[in-house]
Amino acid sequence: MSKVVLITGGSSGIGRAVCTYLTDKGYTVYGTSRNPEKLPSEKFHYTLERLDVTDPGQVQDLVGRIKEKEGRIDVLINNAGVGITGPVEETPREEIEKAFDTNFYGPLNLINAVLPVMREQKSGLIINITSIAGYMGLPYRGIYSATKGALSLVSESLQMEVHEFNIDICNIAPGDFNTDIANRRYHAPMPASSPYSQNYEQVLDIVNKQVAEAGEPLKIAKTVEKIIRSKNRKIHYKVGAFMEKFSVVLKKILPDKVFKKLLLNHYKL
Repeated sequence: MSKVVLITGGSSGIGRAVCTYLTDKGYTVYGTSRNPEKLPSEKFHYTLERLDVTDPGQVQDLVGRIKEKEGRIDVLINNAGVGITGPVEETPREEIEKAFDTNFYGPLNLINAVLPVMREQKSGLIINITSIAGYMGLPYRGIYSATKGALSLVSESLQMEVHEFNIDICNIAPGDFNTDIANRRYHAPMPASSPYSQNYEQVLDIVNKQVAEAGEPLKIAKTVEKIIRSKNRKIHYKVGAFMEKFSVVLKKILPDKVFKKLLLNHYKL
């Protein structure tokens, strides 16, 4: 029997790569997009449903419709997210709240909706797409790091809480991948008079260059399928370039001041 997979943010980037790959592998895939009606349907050979992950009513309705049609939901992949950059001091409060609404509260909305379904069927897998940036505070990406770090930590708690119901929770923390996230992320307004303007622009140039030169998200799609098939899953998976993954190790073993200096040197600050 084909596993039923629900993936948020399935119209572009990592989400689209995962949806396409799993569909080709024979899974029954439901991707989501905030505005699927604006997208040419012939480009997608999987079901693309309308969903705003920040709307609990929409989430409950979609999960209910999939459950009614398929009889089960085997895998939830929380992939929908937004990028945000800027100095913490000068990032508008409403934009910080929007980032948390999508990157943290949105996944919780989906988790809360599918857990009753998975308990009823006595099995399930939830994969949260976090970020290597969630393991450390990065300059001018502090809010983004905070949203992804929060999702990673709550996943650890959830894994223990739902263990008795035969439900697994896993995180995939990607490094930089060649997607359109750089064109869609929110940038805090930066007037020339800002004390951060020069350094912020410099860091942003480095970040955008890293994304443009990064690998394809197919690597994440293959990791997702490997996790689905695995019988002995870990909670944390890191996918990216060697130094991106190794930076997490360095943060654990190096003194704080030394690790801070490495980041300052990397971003030329």
